[in-house]
Amino acid sequence: MTPQDARQYAPATERNREPILEVLLQVLPESGTILEIASGTGEHAVFFASRLRDCLWLPTDVNPQLRASIIAWTEHNECDNVYAPQYLDVREPVWAVENGAFDWLLREPIIAIVNINMIHISPWSACVGLMAGAGRILKPGGILYLYGPFKQGGEHTAATNAAFDEYLRAENQQWGVRNLDDVVAVASAQNLTLKQIYLMPANNLSVVFQRSV
Repeated sequence: MTPQDARQYAPATERNREPILEVLLQVLPESGTILEIASGTGEHAVFFASRLRDCLWLPTDVNPQLRASIIAWTEHNECDNVYAPQYLDVREPVWAVENGAFDWLLREPIIAIVNINMIHISPWSACVGLMAGAGRILKPGGILYLYGPFKQGGEHTAATNAAFDEYLRAENQQWGVRNLDDVVAVASAQNLTLKQIYLMPANNLSVVFQRSV
């Protein structure tokens, strides 16, 4: 199998990448390393990196097949500001980016974390781990960006989200659309302050946190 053969496709990427980019251009610092958690196929990574030329994009995923896809997409798009994808499980108490394992790789410090469509298709412990890791890694002013469907005030914002939540919970009882208030509370405990909420297409939200102290 050639690297190009390893490319995988996520249909939602083409639908949401432009609206997400619009928000990222507003909230991300102008330069530095952007750590992407659960990068999936790598389509988002190459799309964003090619338009954020002064930033370096560090994709990660627990799935080796998806890491192969990220490599293939990076080579296909000839992206010179995308690092080689790395294994990272947010539930681990110490991430590899903290213990020096990535020091040989990083050309610029991590100044923001991006996480798209993960916390509703993973156990709640993944959201807790994400916030804990972001609180440890980001310096004051650092940005954590989340994208996906959320409940607000404990209620679904659309009938389609409610149906999606039922589908997810049928697939795995530990999955499901999260209540934004609960996510904000976990973030706050890690000195991550809610900065902005953006309404996105298909009843999704962009949620931006900033490391406060």
